[in-house]
Amino acid sequence: MPARDEPGLRARKKRRTRETVRREAFRLFETNGYAQTTVDQIAEAADVSPRTFFRYFPSKESVLLSDELVWPIIDAFLAAPAEMPPVTAYRHAVAEVFSTMSGPDFDYAIARQRLLYSLPEAKGALYDEYVRTIRLLAQACAKRLGRAEDDFQMRVMAGAIVGVLMASADDAPMSRDAVLRGLEVLENGLL
Repeated sequence: MPARDEPGLRARKKRRTRETVRREAFRLFETNGYAQTTVDQIAEAADVSPRTFFRYFPSKESVLLSDELVWPIIDAFLAAPAEMPPVTAYRHAVAEVFSTMSGPDFDYAIARQRLLYSLPEAKGALYDEYVRTIRLLAQACAKRLGRAEDDFQMRVMAGAIVGVLMASADDAPMSRDAVLRGLEVLENGLL
């Protein structure tokens, strides 16, 4: 997994467009209801075409998903002290990232998660996001430990960590304390 450098102008514009689409979608979901909001309405509110919407999001449900925690946690995981075992390093990364979150951005993330978990039609997108996170974390584990990216043990370790995230959420927005407690249980060998 290559180091993540500061993005260039084009990448920053793409990120702003993606976030504008997401924020407008969320605003419309709150105003009109999720089921009553169409992709065309979201695109119009974000001042993009429906085609552009689908360049950023494969479905309406996927608008609810976000990388806002995944990449910062993976970056902090890779930067954690080398002597930390992987689960300890991941717990350290989660604590570090969550400690920096506050205010409107945190409230927005929790509100979006609340909506995501309340919509049966979003469950497939959520599952896909967990699988994607397993892949990204497996790559980060392999990099951290100097192992091959396709090492089955790295994927299993990543799956166990993401399983903690899933169990900690339990159809509700993620709680920092619940995630850290769950990672501690995993770190200590489950029992």
